[in-house]
Amino acid sequence: MTPDGRITSEFDDTAIIEPEEDDELADLELVVLDLVGTTVVDDGLVERAFVRAVDTAGLAGSEGDRERSLAFVRRTMGQEKAAVFRALTGDDDQAQHATAVFESAYAELVAAEGVRAVPGAEELVRLLRDAGVAVALTTGLSRATLDVVLDALGWDDLADVTLTADEAGRGRPYPDLPLTALLRTGATSVDGMVVVGDTASDIASGIAAGAGLVVGVLSGSHDERDLLDAGADAVVHSVADLAELLGFDDEDDPADEGRFAGDAVLAPAEGPAGR
Repeated sequence: MTPDGRITSEFDDTAIIEPEEDDELADLELVVLDLVGTTVVDDGLVERAFVRAVDTAGLAGSEGDRERSLAFVRRTMGQEKAAVFRALTGDDDQAQHATAVFESAYAELVAAEGVRAVPGAEELVRLLRDAGVAVALTTGLSRATLDVVLDALGWDDLADVTLTADEAGRGRPYPDLPLTALLRTGATSVDGMVVVGDTASDIASGIAAGAGLVVGVLSGSHDERDLLDAGADAVVHSVADLAELLGFDDEDDPADEGRFAGDAVLAPAEGPAGR
């Protein structure tokens, strides 16, 4: 970030896009936040649970198969777990078994080792809700596993809505999670919705939903290049930086709070990912 607060990139083929005038920006109604990797520190638990599922379900006939499976898992982080296993196995029964093993393994790891919030995530949610902005926490985990995570963090009532892919219909990269969050919270327009996540699938989901702003964070699975290539309007280091991007740290003009009023938005200068 530059001294004047603008977000910059290490990549030469990106451009800093100045925000539009405030009267052209939609009022902020809803922020849809991914869970693991965005608001919750992963600590490698997801990949370890996937390893256990791959091994237990017999998806890896050799070490090479195992590495290829894990490489695919890393590329598809953020997507519904059953869909990932279905793509790996081509068999619904085997995919369901692997998904059940994964969910059980992840819940066991959380119970044994605990889980941590990304610093500033809880404060951000409370700031947004205090300002009248609805917040949804979304995940590709099952409801049972999500509840384990929320209970461990004491987040049962933190957000307005918590949603799993099963409850929304389809997981990422489809738009179902953000759009279901919009319906559940009573938000009136996708233009006033911000979608935030740490994977390319999160970004694709937000774009497909028509969100007014889609933001990538660097606290999880994918790097800046991945998020920009997926079409992110902005990339920030952490979800804690979202308040500044949305204008909530602008003390000079409190009237601007709750609007898409960040100093600058990081986006590809050209190419199919740009919007």
